[in-house]
Amino acid sequence: QVQLVESGGGLVQAGGSLRLSCAASGRTSSNYNMGWFRQAPGKEREFVAAIRHSGGDTYYVDSVKGRFTISRDNAENTVYLQMNSLKPEDTAIYYCAAAAKVLWVTDRRRDYDYWGQGTQVTVSS
Repeated sequence: QVQLVESGGGLVQAGGSLRLSCAASGRTSSNYNMGWFRQAPGKEREFVAAIRHSGGDTYYVDSVKGRFTISRDNAENTVYLQMNSLKPEDTAIYYCAAAAKVLWVTDRRRDYDYWGQGTQVTVSS
């Protein structure tokens, strides 16, 4: 089992920045590919970014490319999502997830086995 705990959410004005953290505990999460998803009110949960277990490969949804950066510190069992130039449409609950079985960076929800409880990000206009 892997436990994931997100932090770093909050209220920010448009154009501002936030850095989300995802602390992992339990089984060796450094071997897992990790991802961030988000869910806005009334919408489906959508993929945001993913990173390979080694940190060498990353993948982003088009709407956040150039603004968000995913990274990880395996020594600290933590994954980060640096979010810059935030827009009101980025408002959502952000979830961290771990993919224990797939070897590639993936944007498919069904590939992720463990999920955190989420952290709220609100961007005001």
